[in-house]
Amino acid sequence: MTLAGVIWLAAGMDARALEFTADQVTRINGHSRKALIYYRDDRWRLEHFDAGPVNVTIVRKDKDVMWLLLSRLRHFKTVPYDPEQAPKVSERLEGEVAREEIGTETLDGHPTTLYEVTVRKSDRTDVYYQWLATDIKFPLKLARKDGSWVVEYRHVRLKRLSDFLFQLPVNFQPLEEFDQGESEQRAPTEKKGPAM
Repeated sequence: MTLAGVIWLAAGMDARALEFTADQVTRINGHSRKALIYYRDDRWRLEHFDAGPVNVTIVRKDKDVMWLLLSRLRHFKTVPYDPEQAPKVSERLEGEVAREEIGTETLDGHPTTLYEVTVRKSDRTDVYYQWLATDIKFPLKLARKDGSWVVEYRHVRLKRLSDFLFQLPVNFQPLEEFDQGESEQRAPTEKKGPAM
């Protein structure tokens, strides 16, 4: 095989990596949150619609960190990566032990197959409903059977994403330094002892 053929094959394999953008709606115990998600296999970015200090979260699984961006303050906080926060966007769920087809439904303009999926993690067993889009091979909706947790993806666009989406903005400062600067300013007054 020629070098050009090997490069073409490698590019074809890389193209199969999942990359997409979508509206993500999460409902936990009756409370809804909406975000715009940009996703690549080992990293993702969430632009949150709800009011709060953190309006962007960048997750870098490859670096084992999550960056919480406070855009109004131009600061970010670094926290350890939490695998529980990973979007469940693969056809098979981690720890899946059983899958039963229930029916079909159209969701967000896509034909889907509805499955009941049983997942086992250590001593816990959970049952989910999964709506898998048959045209784009993507789980558009996943819900716990008891209804306590639902995540839905709308307006899914499978496309290549810019690396810049998953990098820290250059003009943002670590929140840790901001906190440290404040405590250093307070420290001299706190350390004052009795006059000799």
